[in-house]
Amino acid sequence: MYPEYLVAPMRAELTNVGFEELKDAEAVKNAIESEGTVFVMVNSVCGCAAANARPAARMASANEKHPDKLVTVFAGMEKEAVDTARAYMLPYPPSSPSMALFKDGKLVHIIERHQIEGRPAQMIADNLIGAFEQYC
Repeated sequence: MYPEYLVAPMRAELTNVGFEELKDAEAVKNAIESEGTVFVMVNSVCGCAAANARPAARMASANEKHPDKLVTVFAGMEKEAVDTARAYMLPYPPSSPSMALFKDGKLVHIIERHQIEGRPAQMIADNLIGAFEQYC
């Protein structure tokens, strides 16, 4: 677990653009299993989250066509929420940061850490936008 003062600005990067923080298993379950499309960002304190993942998530969420819900869980903070989100992302291994798009409770697109590291935020955002265009 990290000190809250450390992660607060990292949380705000997403909540300031409309992401809802999910802090327990029930909230994750309710969001993912809801009707429509849900974009889940597994946030992290790592450098690739700061330089690539969060900027890409912000860019993609500003696209005209985007998911019905934008939600986030924070790795290293709310363990129960993160574990529940990751369970919905199986068979993909746990990864943070990572991003997943669900439609009517089913995983339809995922971006894992190895697809985030070393890639420009715009490239990741373009990947997400393509998924949003297809499924939203």
